[in-house]
Amino acid sequence: MTRTITVGGFDHLAPVPVGGVSPVVIQTMWKDRLSFTDIEGRAGETLAARIENLKIMGCALLRFAVPDIEAAEILGELARRVSMPLIADIHFDYRLALRCLDFPVAKIRINPGNIGGREKVEKVLSRAAAKGTPLRIGVNGGSLPLDIRTKVADGTLETAEALVEAALRELAVFEEAGFRETAVSMKASTVADTIKANRVFAERSDAPLHIGVTEAGPLVAGVARSAVALARILEEGIGDTIRVSLSDTVENEVIAAREILNLAGEAGNSRCTREGVTITSCPRCGRNSFDTHAFTERWLSRLYRLGKRRTIAIMGCAVNGPGEARHADMGITGAGGKVLIFRRGVVVRTIDAEDADTAFEEELALL
Repeated sequence: MTRTITVGGFDHLAPVPVGGVSPVVIQTMWKDRLSFTDIEGRAGETLAARIENLKIMGCALLRFAVPDIEAAEILGELARRVSMPLIADIHFDYRLALRCLDFPVAKIRINPGNIGGREKVEKVLSRAAAKGTPLRIGVNGGSLPLDIRTKVADGTLETAEALVEAALRELAVFEEAGFRETAVSMKASTVADTIKANRVFAERSDAPLHIGVTEAGPLVAGVARSAVALARILEEGIGDTIRVSLSDTVENEVIAAREILNLAGEAGNSRCTREGVTITSCPRCGRNSFDTHAFTERWLSRLYRLGKRRTIAIMGCAVNGPGEARHADMGITGAGGKVLIFRRGVVVRTIDAEDADTAFEEELALL
């Protein structure tokens, strides 16, 4: 079992425990660079609302890239205005980490492959310890320390072992300084290296693990790769926080992470048990009389905000409607020129297609 660290729990931020027996935590990373105008006025309200929506959907931590001092100050100001604990992602310049620590930024991620010498790391450790802010050692296959990267290049060290060696080396520096509020991640772009690195590290350290496949790809490919790697790791009880890295929206990253955790929970990892919606929907075919694709797209984010454990079915025709989805707490399907809404296989409303969204919303409110 890993030790537990706490993200947040100061200023206005609720504490988020990571590790130990705590539930596996979902996080994502913001896709765009922010400016000060993005966090002010109406734009700032819209941004804060989107972040709150991610929280309702099940995301507990949100990370931002911090490439320069302006980005650090923007993140710091945003951290003062939202209830989601925000994480600064730092490469190359340790001073950016120090600046973020002047604000209620809940966690700092640094990369040992490019952050600089030990004295720079120790300055970050000292400031983080004084403030009570945890750090993540984030090791990537593409930015290993030079000597380790050389071993990989000449074939004397495989990638998975190289990731572990880099992480343990940096962790030793942290622990020699007496700093133990540390999580670790070792991310590769291949499934095999991701699985092996996390397995090996879990045998050698009790530091909490952030798991993910880096640069996993576009939506379909990225979800497939992440599901294969992360579900297997989680089924073995490894992993304390998870991100599904997609060339897609932050919302879809959160949805994918929730589904992977649900699968791991069904496979026996009690820390992956999740409340909330399960959506079943048909793929659509020539029999369809209801556009399931468009309806699902419109309702996906809203449905994943449901806090109750419910199964929702979105079906295309009478064949796969109430009969095949009779297990659903609520469902919607096409039937000829009409749309049916049903509960546990029993039709409760028959409406015209143009009224489908309104009727669905009314019935959903009754769940």
